[in-house]
Amino acid sequence: MLARLSILSDPMIAVLLIATALAALIPAGGEGRAAAQIVSNAAIFVLFLVNGMRIARAEIARGLANWRFFLPLFCWVFGAMPLIGLALSGAAGAILPSALPPMVALGFLFLGTLPSTVQSATSYTSLAGGNVALSVVGAALINIAGVFITAPLFAALAGSDAADIGSETIVRIGLILILPFVIGQAVQGWTIDWLKAHKSKVAWLDRAVIGIAVYVAFSGAVEQGLGTMFGALGWAVLIGLVILYLIAGTGGAWITGGALGLAREDRTAFLFAGAQKSVAIGAPLAAIMFPAQLAGFVIAPLLLYHLLQLIIAAPLANMLAGQLAKGRRV
Repeated sequence: MLARLSILSDPMIAVLLIATALAALIPAGGEGRAAAQIVSNAAIFVLFLVNGMRIARAEIARGLANWRFFLPLFCWVFGAMPLIGLALSGAAGAILPSALPPMVALGFLFLGTLPSTVQSATSYTSLAGGNVALSVVGAALINIAGVFITAPLFAALAGSDAADIGSETIVRIGLILILPFVIGQAVQGWTIDWLKAHKSKVAWLDRAVIGIAVYVAFSGAVEQGLGTMFGALGWAVLIGLVILYLIAGTGGAWITGGALGLAREDRTAFLFAGAQKSVAIGAPLAAIMFPAQLAGFVIAPLLLYHLLQLIIAAPLANMLAGQLAKGRRV
C-alpha cells in the first residue's frame, strides 16, 4: 500500500515535472502564448464540468449535516491556513526582500487560501485507518467552497496593491470555473455512473489539465526571467518557508482535531483534509486570476508544497495506522 502511495509512483509528480521542464525549454511566448492560454482555459472549463458531474449532491448534503466536523474544517482551511500564509508572505517580503521575487512571496498567501485535495486526502486517511467517508465528503465540500471563496479571500487578505481582482477576473472565474461546475451538477444524474466506470481515464484528464495550466503559467515566468531571479539563498528561503508552512499546517490540523474532541478516526480525516492543498484547484485558478507573466511565480510555493506534502504523507499515515493497531491514543 505504501508503495502505491509513495511520491515516486505518483503520476502527478511526473506531470508537474514535465510541464515545468517544457516551460523552461520551450516556453509559450508571443502569439503562441495567446493560443496556449485559450487551450488552457478550455481545458479548465472541461475539468470543472467533470468535477460538477462527479461530486454527488447527496454527499454534499451529508457533509453539511455533519457540521461538528465540517464547520471547524472550513474555518481551519479558509481561516487559519490563509493567516499562516499571510504571515509567511509578509516575513518573506519584509525580512528577505532580495531573496524572493515579490510574487513568489505572495504565493504563500495564495497557497493558504486554496482548498484541500480530495483524492490524496482520502487515500492517506484510508491508509492511516481514519474515517474515509468523512474525508471524502469533507474534502469535496471544501473543494466546492474553494471555487467560490479562494479568489475573493486572497484579494481581501493581499490588499488592493498586491491583488487587483477586478470585474474582468470575476467574470472569467464565473465563466470558466463556476458555470461548468453548475452545469455538471445539473446533468450528473445522467453522467455520474459513466464517470465512476471510467475513473482512471478521468484521473488522467485531471492531470492533463493541471499540466497544461502549469506549463502556461511557468512559460510566462520563464520569459520574465524566473531562472535568473533565484540564487542559492532564494531557493533556501523558499524551501525553508514551505517546510515551515507544512509543519504548521499538519501539526495545527492534528492539534485542532484533538482540541475539538474528535474521535481518533475523525481526527485523522481532519488532519489530511485540513493540511493538504490542492494543485488541481490552484494551478487552474492561478492561470485565470493572474497575468501569464506572473502566474508562474505565484504557484511556485504551491508546487513545492504539493511535492513535500506527498513526501511526508505516506510515512505519517503509516505511523498513525501503527499507533491505531497498538491501541494507542495520541
